[in-house]
Amino acid sequence: MTMASSFLPKPFSHHYEIDPKYAKSAVYFSCEFAIDQIFKIYSGGLGFLAGSHMRSAADLKQNLCGIGILWTYGYYNQARGEDRELAIQFRKKEYAFLEDTGIRFTVPVHGHPVWVKVVFLPGDIFGTVPMFFLSTDVEENDALSRAITHRLYDHDALRRIAQYTILGVGGATLLEELGVDPEVWHLNEAHGLSAAFKVYEKYRDLRELKKRFVFTTHTPEEAGNEKHSFKLLREFSFFGNLMEQEVRDLVGVEGDTFNHSLAALRVSHIANGVSKLHGEVSRRMWQGYPNICEITHVTNAQNKKFWADPGLEKARAGKDRELLANRKRELKGKLFREVADQTGKLFDPDVLTIVWARRFAGYKRPDLITRDLKRFRKLLTNTETPVQMIWAGKPYPFDYGALEMFNHLIQLTRDFPNATVLVGYELDLSRRLKEGSDIWLNNPVVTREASGTSGMTAAMNASVNLSTNDGWVCEFARNGENSFIFPVADPELGPEERDKADMLSFYKLLDEQVLPTYYGDKDGWWDIVMQSMNDVAPAFDSDRMVDEYYTKIYK
Repeated sequence: MTMASSFLPKPFSHHYEIDPKYAKSAVYFSCEFAIDQIFKIYSGGLGFLAGSHMRSAADLKQNLCGIGILWTYGYYNQARGEDRELAIQFRKKEYAFLEDTGIRFTVPVHGHPVWVKVVFLPGDIFGTVPMFFLSTDVEENDALSRAITHRLYDHDALRRIAQYTILGVGGATLLEELGVDPEVWHLNEAHGLSAAFKVYEKYRDLRELKKRFVFTTHTPEEAGNEKHSFKLLREFSFFGNLMEQEVRDLVGVEGDTFNHSLAALRVSHIANGVSKLHGEVSRRMWQGYPNICEITHVTNAQNKKFWADPGLEKARAGKDRELLANRKRELKGKLFREVADQTGKLFDPDVLTIVWARRFAGYKRPDLITRDLKRFRKLLTNTETPVQMIWAGKPYPFDYGALEMFNHLIQLTRDFPNATVLVGYELDLSRRLKEGSDIWLNNPVVTREASGTSGMTAAMNASVNLSTNDGWVCEFARNGENSFIFPVADPELGPEERDKADMLSFYKLLDEQVLPTYYGDKDGWWDIVMQSMNDVAPAFDSDRMVDEYYTKIYK
């Protein structure tokens, strides 16, 4: 078979020969990528997904590259304060493995030329496709311009507009500097949307623009899609050199409200939700809007080669339950050393361990099982079928409700020797929690979780999902066979009644299925664990996902 060649010029070309099946040139724009623990330019699930995409695209030898932002301070460092509460720290990061491309150019932001420096991550460093990262934190810029790429998802709305302009317009300018015009421009969320206006300047033809752009949406509610003042975006040079009426005609904006996702749906030839359910929700959500593209779905996935513990995988492949149980116990011990180091609490590897760990956000309901304190206390003081509970995750640093909830859980678990909250939630701790948990608890409000991927990597590591029936879980779960699933609460219930119903479902599942199986039917427990591990891949391995992007979305 004749191999295709990289569309990127040397010295930035792919470190592998391109598989002709994936020869179409594509560029993937994302605000965050979780590539490795030491490269802290991510916040949570969106970054974990993008990192897996970059690794699997390399594994399948795809003609793809990634473009992101080099965040000087990352998202934030999560530590503890003097009274063990969550402490937010911003620390400057440095990365010796990034190569300076020597490429510099200016991007207009609010009528002011901002210098952009481009650094390169060769694919063979972490096993990814070639990746470029943009920074404005250079001496040529004034303090305001340097700060644009300081913090991922900056809480200053004006600075976020500047960040999106740098990602989109800056990324498109970089491709011009490289002398390449990819056939596919893939927007992972609408953060890089300004690239479309830069490309439109070149062709002045909506058909040519739509032929190139595809859009992945992760937001299942219209209200959650970011909006800004059209006038403000124009002042920030978000639309480049286009005249106001040109932009309005292009994306169908009549008033002063610019909806980024809606605009992305109008400049792309196809879009996708990130699970089957989310595709359905997205089509319903946008069906009343004219001139949008087709919305299908590509269910999110994670890179098994990166995430799965080799010892657990060896046991699964060999159908060796004794080896699986012994390795799981060993990994629980490793997690519990982290628990002891952070909290002084000694957990038992023979006790059922439940972990809730992901981005701290209200709709994910991290505190759901604690809302009936009597039941929660009974759960943690039961000595016949004991339970250990761990929470971890990163609230948005300026989401004060989420921060309060995080600290509330720290206070609530303080006097229980078998419940705790960990800090420092990044790739490595996420991996350790999945390897060391028996149950992976996931209880978002149904239809609010577009996909969710943490449960996939938990299943790859012999942890059983205990979840509401939302996102990817709908395509995976068979209650009592490979997971434990909450019955869907009556959609007519109000929020308080719905939350109570879901909380009661958790305790019912735990009392009637999870605990009796774990403590009373070891063979049955390992049946479920094995079935979960066998079912999660290849269906939810990102090799399937990136192949589907080429065959279904990049067509």
